[in-house]
Amino acid sequence: MDSLVLNIGGEIGALVIHTGREMDLAEIELSPVGADHQRFHNQVHARELPDGIRHNAVFPHVHAGTYTVWRDSLTAHGTVTIAGGQVTDYTW
Repeated sequence: MDSLVLNIGGEIGALVIHTGREMDLAEIELSPVGADHQRFHNQVHARELPDGIRHNAVFPHVHAGTYTVWRDSLTAHGTVTIAGGQVTDYTW
C-alpha cells in the first residue's frame, strides 16, 4: 500500500483528484480562481489501496481558497474549494 504525507493545518489543506487509469502520469494543473498565471501542478499516479488500484493526483499542501482545475492549458475542467486543515476530494 502507498503512503503519503499531507502537510495540512491552519490555512493549509490538501487536495486529492481522482481520475481513471487513462490519466496515469498526466499532469494536472491548479490555479487560484482569477489568477490563471499562478498555476502549479502534480502528476497522476497509480496507488495501491486496500480495495484495489486507484489513480489520483495528490496536492499535499494547498492554501485555503477556490481553485481552477485545468483540463489543458486553455480549458478549465472545474473549480474546487480547499478548506484549511482538511482533505478535499475532486473527481475528474
